Amino acid sequence: MNIVLYSTAILLMVVSVFLILLILIQKGRGGGLASAFGGAGGNTAFGSKTGDVLTWATSIVFGIFLVLAVVTNLTANSIADQRAAIPGATPAAAPPSNNPIGSELPGASTPAPETAPPASQPSH
Repeated sequence: MNIVLYSTAILLMVVSVFLILLILIQKGRGGGLASAFGGAGGNTAFGSKTGDVLTWATSIVFGIFLVLAVVTNLTANSIADQRAAIPGATPAAAPPSNNPIGSELPGASTPAPETAPPASQPSH
């Protein structure tokens, strides 16, 4: 189940980077990033309907992104539920430090030594 989570997470990252680049090459109202790199050459690569092709591709890639985000979330939740159902699967306490000065660190607390209460003196 972990391989599904890792593969969908990696695929989600790749699709999101592709979606970002796809959005950046589109021509906006002000020319956008497409005109900064010679937008006229980019228009001839896909023909005269470049905006339609890029809009269509952006919609498809966004749909893939949305499905991958949902699948990744459901996979992560099911893995967390499986781990919670295992008895004794609570995180273990941190191992004791081998550092002899560890108790002198700021914020480190040492328990007070147990002492016997003072013996009461009989009164005469």
